[in-house]
Amino acid sequence: MKPVLIIRTGRAPDAIRARHGDFPHWFRLGARLPPQRVQVVDVAAGDALPPPRAAAGAIITGSAAMVTERAPWSERAAGWIRDAMDADLPLFGVCFGHQLMAHALGGRVDYLHGGREIGTQSIERLDAAASDPLADRLPSSFRAHTTHEQSVLETPPGTIVLARSARDPHQLLRYGPHALSTQFHPEFSADVMRAYIQRKRADMRREGSDPQHCFREVAATPIARGLLYRFAHRHGLSPGVDRH
Repeated sequence: MKPVLIIRTGRAPDAIRARHGDFPHWFRLGARLPPQRVQVVDVAAGDALPPPRAAAGAIITGSAAMVTERAPWSERAAGWIRDAMDADLPLFGVCFGHQLMAHALGGRVDYLHGGREIGTQSIERLDAAASDPLADRLPSSFRAHTTHEQSVLETPPGTIVLARSARDPHQLLRYGPHALSTQFHPEFSADVMRAYIQRKRADMRREGSDPQHCFREVAATPIARGLLYRFAHRHGLSPGVDRH
């Protein structure tokens, strides 16, 4: 059986990792992936990606790195994404992974105007989602966790925008029948979101936002989290009944 790749582009901060685990664990739980099917490929540490046709699907994680840095490992991963699209491999990118997919496919990524977007946000489903095979069951508004400084400022040609937030018009993108990405973090729990706010509170104050208010507004995000499982189940990566 072909593996499901978790393409690791970074690590959670030490204090968060010690208490809550790390990116691959969060994604495996959120997508309900059987452990024996998962292969973690740490591209930021120099791991080589297998040929796309050797995998059943791939999830691309977030990172503290910036797509605009054009790090060699990041650009190699971008080339692999283009090959994976040619092979019709199921792909799901999150945060840095979302931005990297957009960059790889011809979009433009740079810093979000006005500073970072962080905390539990209200996400608005757009009309195009009504005919999308994964986003069609999303309500008109739902909550999702965010923490990012860069964003997709221009989407690749042919991309369908499925959802937005008040500050970021490109929160959920569809690139093709098997590939999509989210700027928000469906893999985050409320506790993980609070831990990131605590860690970033000095930066938030410097940028003019209120970390205490943001911390109080953190809430569960079951609808956003459900996207991970629906993606995995739809593409045969995770067993079970789709209840989301």
